[in-house]
Amino acid sequence: MTPTEDVVEMILRDHRKMEDLLRLMRNTEADRRTALHDFAHLLIAHGEAERASVHSVLISFEDADTVERIETAHQEAVKVLFALLQVREIGSAEWDWRLQQLAQVTARHTDEEERTLVNRLRGSLSRRCREELGAGFTRTETDLLTARCGSVANVHRMVHAATPA
Repeated sequence: MTPTEDVVEMILRDHRKMEDLLRLMRNTEADRRTALHDFAHLLIAHGEAERASVHSVLISFEDADTVERIETAHQEAVKVLFALLQVREIGSAEWDWRLQQLAQVTARHTDEEERTLVNRLRGSLSRRCREELGAGFTRTETDLLTARCGSVANVHRMVHAATPA
């Protein structure tokens, strides 16, 4: 059996991976389309895994406003991602502008999470509890990545489901 990882380390690793993928999307010599799709799958799976395994625990010792801010920031990132996924020409002025927006919203979101959620988890939960959360996080994230959750159709559905009628 594989040892269970601390959910804090998993969240931080995902954040670094997203930063690496953003760098690849800026690199004209890289496979930018693949990097975009890898980023999309990771962003969606990461956010849903957090929501499923961490947010309900976090709300027990953190104010609901913080959790709501984190979820709102994630929804904003999904909307910006969807706009980038719709750009037809990689490297165009629109691509560069949308990519810059995605990098900014992602940076704000990861900063917020690392200053609040991650530190609250570290300070409020034992390592064993964080590892238990890590097991749930892994299951959810792995299932969603396998299902290719960052597909344009799924991101479209998520954006429109979050839009108030």
